[in-house]
Amino acid sequence: MGLMLFPGDDDVASPDVSWSYTGFSMFRTWLAQAEGFSLAEMVGFGGDRGWSAVSTTLAPLLNHPDDEGPDLTPAQCAAMLPRLEAMLDQPRPDDRDFVFRRRIEDVRELVAVLRICVDKDVGLIFG
Repeated sequence: MGLMLFPGDDDVASPDVSWSYTGFSMFRTWLAQAEGFSLAEMVGFGGDRGWSAVSTTLAPLLNHPDDEGPDLTPAQCAAMLPRLEAMLDQPRPDDRDFVFRRRIEDVRELVAVLRICVDKDVGLIFG
């Protein structure tokens, strides 16, 4: 069983991105690290640090229930895109770093999905 994120455009040909629940947790942990904080210290993830204490446009994705909760709005998708695209442009460490390569591919797939959400003005669905 896993999690799929996809545009709410009712087009079965639209791109999607999917993970196992463990994989999504690892991806969000990596994103939080890239943003300069530990996801484990945040409220909802075992910690007591409030989300208002961090400044990241990725908060709607990082602080979203795995498979419940509201869709992310097109505006939230648009706000996240520049930061995620910047991650794609960052210098690459050693190409043998499989985990980093996997996370960058995850970001690339997510950017494609978010781009559709923004272009078609539809929400990002967690399913």
